[in-house]
Amino acid sequence: MGSQILFMSHKKLALIEINLKENMPTVAEALWRLNRELALARQQGHSAIKLIHGYGSSGTGGEIRIAVQARLMEMVSRNEIRGCIFGENWSKSDQQVWNLLRDAPSLKSDRDLGRKNPGITIVVL
Repeated sequence: MGSQILFMSHKKLALIEINLKENMPTVAEALWRLNRELALARQQGHSAIKLIHGYGSSGTGGEIRIAVQARLMEMVSRNEIRGCIFGENWSKSDQQVWNLLRDAPSLKSDRDLGRKNPGITIVVL
């Protein structure tokens, strides 16, 4: 379950992708990458990010996915990010997503929208 995004500016949002699972990192390395990439995205003025963390090779939810999503929820609670939407909720039928798409229609072209992909998470900075 993702956090609630209360509002979005009406500026055009481009969804950049960050692959946290590239080169099969440990959980600690993936969390370090997460922090580094979020800081870099902020510096570059990005507002929305698609994190690719994978779902785990066992098919039951990988450690990186669980750790990344837990860290993101902590960041939401500390107001370090505006919100996150887990891939399984990244669908027009989700009210939070619908509100985001209404405010940022450019995100409707994302290839994972509606696929309920548990290997990704959308982050709104």
